[in-house]
Amino acid sequence: MSIGGKSLTMNIERAKAEDKDSVMEIVRDTEFFKSHEIDVAEEVFDDAIKQGDDGDYQSFVSKEGDNVTGWVCFGQTPCTVGTFDIYWIAVSPKYQNRGIGKLLVQYAMDRIKTSGGRMAVAETSGNPRYQSTRYFYEKIGFAKEACIKDFYAIDDDKIIYIKRI
Repeated sequence: MSIGGKSLTMNIERAKAEDKDSVMEIVRDTEFFKSHEIDVAEEVFDDAIKQGDDGDYQSFVSKEGDNVTGWVCFGQTPCTVGTFDIYWIAVSPKYQNRGIGKLLVQYAMDRIKTSGGRMAVAETSGNPRYQSTRYFYEKIGFAKEACIKDFYAIDDDKIIYIKRI
């Protein structure tokens, strides 16, 4: 597979327990998440492994050879019909800007569609530090749907993106 002019052998597969250390390292290495958010990522990862195919969280990793390069976690939004949340997306800083995040989200979107999904929702911070994250969602076809002022903290808005299927 060629991504950004570079040849990669990229596989996406269901996350396994043995991928946990690599996934948590990626989440930490992005330097976007606070320690309590990393704790939540770990809980979600563990729940996805425990619950498997029928769980609330669907967790997949991208790999180049044996190296975990990224992680996506999504699931059906409770109390909705056909709406899914993209809960986590993280790509190792060593592998960023190669299209891996886009591939992970597209993989999630394909699985969501197969599961009867009609819409995916992704949320992020309005903090200037997250400009690259917002740009990423817009670049891959998500539309900014809402902004909740001061959601995370004073002057830290919650930006909600959607992509209809």
